[in-house]
Amino acid sequence: MCVKWISARWADAAALTSYLLLAVWLVRELWDDPSRRQFHNQDDSGFFLAMMAHGERVVFHGESPFFTTQLNFPDGINLMANTSMLAVSIPLAPLTHLKGPAWTVVALIFLGLAGTATAWWWLLSRHLVDSKVAAWIGGLWAGFAPGFVAHANGQPNFTAGFVIPFIVWQVIRLREPGRTWRSGALLGVLVAVQVFVNEEFLLLLAIALALVAVGFIFSWRQCLPGLAVGAGVAVVLLAYPLYFQFFGAGHYSGVPFRVDQYATPLGSIAAYPRRSIAGSEEIARQVTGGSVLEDSMFWGPGICLMVIVSVAVLWRSMAARALAFAGFVLLVMSFGHELRLTRTSTLGPAPLGWTQHVPLVDLVTTPRFGLATTTIAGVLLALAADRARHFPRLGRGAFWAGMALALIPMFPLPLPTSQTRSVPAYFTQEMWRPVLKDGQSVVLVPLPAMVTGRDSMRIAALSKLAFPTPRGYFLGPVDPPRDNTGTWFGEPRYTVTLIEQIRKTGIAPALGADEHRAIQADLDYWHAGVVVLLPNWNKRTQVRLVLTSVLGEPSPMGGVEVWHTNR
Repeated sequence: MCVKWISARWADAAALTSYLLLAVWLVRELWDDPSRRQFHNQDDSGFFLAMMAHGERVVFHGESPFFTTQLNFPDGINLMANTSMLAVSIPLAPLTHLKGPAWTVVALIFLGLAGTATAWWWLLSRHLVDSKVAAWIGGLWAGFAPGFVAHANGQPNFTAGFVIPFIVWQVIRLREPGRTWRSGALLGVLVAVQVFVNEEFLLLLAIALALVAVGFIFSWRQCLPGLAVGAGVAVVLLAYPLYFQFFGAGHYSGVPFRVDQYATPLGSIAAYPRRSIAGSEEIARQVTGGSVLEDSMFWGPGICLMVIVSVAVLWRSMAARALAFAGFVLLVMSFGHELRLTRTSTLGPAPLGWTQHVPLVDLVTTPRFGLATTTIAGVLLALAADRARHFPRLGRGAFWAGMALALIPMFPLPLPTSQTRSVPAYFTQEMWRPVLKDGQSVVLVPLPAMVTGRDSMRIAALSKLAFPTPRGYFLGPVDPPRDNTGTWFGEPRYTVTLIEQIRKTGIAPALGADEHRAIQADLDYWHAGVVVLLPNWNKRTQVRLVLTSVLGEPSPMGGVEVWHTNR
């Protein structure tokens, strides 16, 4: 017994170490100074920097976890209606406080990938398979599959799936006699935690479990009392947060894009991921376009074959057939409303396109359904690898040779990053603090926004949201309360429109008295204490000329130019 226990602990240590080393490898370009590096998706990267900074403000400044006015001042942002990741940002707040949000995002990606793989390893090795190697393969794929690694390029919430295996564990345990209250209550707590990590993952899990229940009738009535207990606990814990999400200040309805804009093309299923030793950036672009973040499949031909083999090996198992059914349905849902071979070549309508009109499901970006299929594939690979122990020697050798040939070409390359400009000394040395009064904001020019205000959003976030600033990159209502349709751009104002017009045309228009008053009205609305013109951005000279005509000559200070409004 002692020898067996020691052997199991060594297996645990080996699995955890391998996952940690792989995660270290993936983020290796960030270990030196993450505040000077940026991912391919700069907009989402800036947003999650801000969310980690918000967690620090909740812990160290007593701010509301669900709402902030440090961005989009004075209207604020409903953080329950955005992916704020409070269950991560709050526990990691001490790291943010000491090292800054850039280090916290690195820790999130590192721990998210390795933690998800480890959590699946634990579930598989303790409850689903006997073979430690089989459990290791399942954890490896469920944590480091191409879709999850791709999302690490700016959307770390999709690397953080470490709560999901424990939810699955508690659902499985509901079938055991006497587990109704204990497992049901724990299930409710875990569901509540997952809401504060990634609500979209929770919805995908709910759909997957519902499909498994359809495909595998496993005396599911035994689970109903425990599910009811779990639902009750979750409702108690989530009643106010969800009320605030859907009805509180800054709530919105719908999303400002087509959810199947990046639907899974058929050609992406068996292609190698672009950031792997066998991958090709050119082929990936031909298949899905340039959005790395939506590369949700890219299993490679070997894994596709091994998943099919795994289903065949496990076909006599009703549970495995149910998993395969759920995975297939979710994969088809990821196709969107029409089948595509590549992003530009259409084959016809997709069979489950109608699901995009189902409430709640219509909020899920369609390629994310492929992530759920990917996780199910990891479980099937583990179950089949466990079954392979009992194959004849030739069959066992063929299975493991196939698995090795499938996995080796998929080995991921480090996450690509690029150098970015340093934060000006005006912010790192907090030169704004002596002149900014309570209730005033720092107006960054360009204003924080998607694409056009990336540097401003990043500066505000790396400053740990220490000062209120108007605008930002987030989801909120277009023009509340008249129009609560979701948008990325916030309520339109004259100054924002003017700066955007100058950026597009390169022309600094002559402003009359009405335009001067409109800019002053915006500064009054934003309670501007200082207006800060950032260096090194497109059409800066023209924007400076216009602002100078209204506010006078700025003062150079700490690598920026500053207007003091004297409000």
